[in-house]
Amino acid sequence: MKINKKKFIYLISPNKITRYFYQNLKNAFKTGKISFFQLRLKNYSLEKKIKIGKKIKNLCKQSNVKFIINDDPLLALKLNADGCHLGQKDMDIKKAKKILGKKIIGVTCHNSIHLAKKAIKANASYIAFGAFFSSKTKKTKYVASINILNKVKKFTKTPIVAIGGINFENYKNLLLNNANFLAISSYIWKNKKYKPLQAIERLK
Repeated sequence: MKINKKKFIYLISPNKITRYFYQNLKNAFKTGKISFFQLRLKNYSLEKKIKIGKKIKNLCKQSNVKFIINDDPLLALKLNADGCHLGQKDMDIKKAKKILGKKIIGVTCHNSIHLAKKAIKANASYIAFGAFFSSKTKKTKYVASINILNKVKKFTKTPIVAIGGINFENYKNLLLNNANFLAISSYIWKNKKYKPLQAIERLK
């Protein structure tokens, strides 16, 4: 998987898709800083996820952004998305690979070197660590430190995604310490001071 240093944002969807969302997403993609977009909707029916997913997939395609589905390899297959992100309680990566073949499969590794090694052995496309900071998106169960990014980089070339409470104040330090991509949600979608486009433009 190619790493483009300018496209370091791994954008995660807000929990609720409003009618303004698609225009905001279009604008966000125009910044050229987003490599991935992950559809993460916990409280929507499958039918609704498919409808929303199709619209987002088209926008991703137009902007050369990889479209990733959270937790659900079967939905990723149905939408012909670019891949899927698996948490530790989701489907096993080997099973997901049987469903998705050569598509992108990323794995959450929390703050564990052991889980990272397991994911690398199973040929994960990327490994995600966090939370680095407290997040409004989900409750923080695991806390990761910068230390883990530097340790992992010593034994793998697998791309690393940092996640959890990332914003304008703290993002640079993660990029300077071996994070290839930054998974961001609340800072973009729930920012009281800046609109999504402005929030992204501040991340240089």
